[in-house]
Amino acid sequence: MGWRPAEPRLRAWTDCRGGVCGAMDRPGFTASLVAGGVAGVAVDLILFPLDTIKTRLQSPQGFNKAGGFHGIYAGVPSAAIGSFPNAAAFFITYEYVKWFLHTDSSSYLMPVKHMLAASAGEVIPFSLVQFPLWESLKALWSWRQDHVVDCWQSAVCGAFAGGFAAAVTTPLDVAKTRIMLAKAGSSTASGNVLSALHGVWRTHGLSGLFAGVFPRMAAISLGGFIFLGAYEQTRSLLLEVGRERP
Repeated sequence: MGWRPAEPRLRAWTDCRGGVCGAMDRPGFTASLVAGGVAGVAVDLILFPLDTIKTRLQSPQGFNKAGGFHGIYAGVPSAAIGSFPNAAAFFITYEYVKWFLHTDSSSYLMPVKHMLAASAGEVIPFSLVQFPLWESLKALWSWRQDHVVDCWQSAVCGAFAGGFAAAVTTPLDVAKTRIMLAKAGSSTASGNVLSALHGVWRTHGLSGLFAGVFPRMAAISLGGFIFLGAYEQTRSLLLEVGRERP
């Protein structure tokens, strides 16, 4: 038998914090928008260098020839500036679709709702794995401790969900990296993911498909902790300020 929340009070746990149940009114809209942007900037400022190292580990040239540790902070300011609107747009879309597709949190359709919300915000396999798992872990932890998770607990759930999603999608990330770094005119440069995966498998085997998996898991687990923790904390603070205003 799988876990299934049965008590009525559990229905609000995955969508409510302090009496605010995810309805996209004006305060909720603003809170999600700003919190998403803050979370995006925070995670980019901290993790951009690790992503650069991961990309160089996956380079067909090898880590040292791809640049090694040289210039790993190059491009951080522009990435941080660009991440605010992107992350803000993702979270406002994610929260709106969750609200629009609202279902009882005891329903087995909840993971589907979260997958649809994540895919509406950002159509990549990683999000389809991370966000349903994040929401499920939060719901399970809430059930086990008999009250809604705190922001730091949500961040821990985000770290586990991010690490798992990072591991299972590493081959796709390797293929994307190979396509981006391929020489113009080569078969890999055509953008065919299956062709790129086959090429990596043929030349490097399973270890090639999962090249950089541990740095990727470490970076994205930390990123999930920062990104989703910062989002929950900022959104909670903004909603609290909104409730205190007359």
